[in-house]
Amino acid sequence: MKPVRRITTGALLLFFAAAAPMYAQEQHEKDQGKPEQGQGHQQSPADRPQPAAQHQAARPAPAPARPQQAYGGNYHGGVKPTEATHDGVHPSGVPQHQGQVRSGFVHSRATSWAREHQTWAQRGGYTGYRIPEARFRQYFGHDHFFRISALPLLFVGGFPRFQYDGYWVTFVDTWPDNWPPTWYETDNCYLDYTDDGYYLYDTNYPGIAIAVTISF
Repeated sequence: MKPVRRITTGALLLFFAAAAPMYAQEQHEKDQGKPEQGQGHQQSPADRPQPAAQHQAARPAPAPARPQQAYGGNYHGGVKPTEATHDGVHPSGVPQHQGQVRSGFVHSRATSWAREHQTWAQRGGYTGYRIPEARFRQYFGHDHFFRISALPLLFVGGFPRFQYDGYWVTFVDTWPDNWPPTWYETDNCYLDYTDDGYYLYDTNYPGIAIAVTISF
């Protein structure tokens, strides 16, 4: 029986001797496929987390805010379109519809001044409001000029009415047919009390008096 055990033991030794190189080769190949300890998986630059500072630098800078306009779309000069007007003339005296004002003055022009004009005596005397004497000397008379076009203006019964020194002055007389149609825009005028009532005078035409009435 001893020869058989020896043969078996010898066969086993030969088997292990032949298998050892093969196992060593397989283990070497496995070790080559594994990454080295501590090396880990290498990330590409795109996969790496970016620092917060780099993210902020990559954002585009916000566009500068547009300055707000300090004016409104639809507001032009010193006259506001919401303010009231009197038949085309702004209360401040700025005409809004100058053509309408000129048309009103044309209609109040005399066809024959010599025939149509009447003094207050011919009209029966002045019976309207009387301006206090102290106030009259301060704002009325031939030393206090104004231009009608620079005053608040409207038309009543086809005749001009303008506001001066807080009073309404209304034409009750036509104006001479030989005056230019824009005299109220260009000529200096004044109000005076002559003999029997109030009259409007144009400094370019001395002696011509247009009868007017005074009221609040």
